[in-house]
Amino acid sequence: MDIQRKENELPLAIKEWGWRYHHLGIPTTESIKGEIYLPQFKFYVSGFDSSPYGIEWMRYEPDSPIDELVKSVPHLAFEVDDLESELQEHDLKVIIPPNEPVEGIRVAMITHNGAPIELIEFAENKNK
Repeated sequence: MDIQRKENELPLAIKEWGWRYHHLGIPTTESIKGEIYLPQFKFYVSGFDSSPYGIEWMRYEPDSPIDELVKSVPHLAFEVDDLESELQEHDLKVIIPPNEPVEGIRVAMITHNGAPIELIEFAENKNK
């Protein structure tokens, strides 16, 4: 049975599952001042630290190993308390398995109706 959300209601992931908005990642082909290179993923990120809305720009090298969907479609990112638990509990379609891009941060990418969604777990927040 599909549950129909009313206009004034929060999405299920926020309202019931407790996910917290973290950022909106937008692919770009433009170089942006201050971008940071992540060599293991062959892409650049910028904007997150200065956007009051949590917008992050992502510029990929042609041979970046990141899933094509993530490289071409903007994604929403949510912070979760326990990444593994969320992936199992909600039977999500994983397109990038859990990994640790930097120490203390674990991420995974899922897809829903053709849209990529990132889940993020911060080690410093895990046991709060």
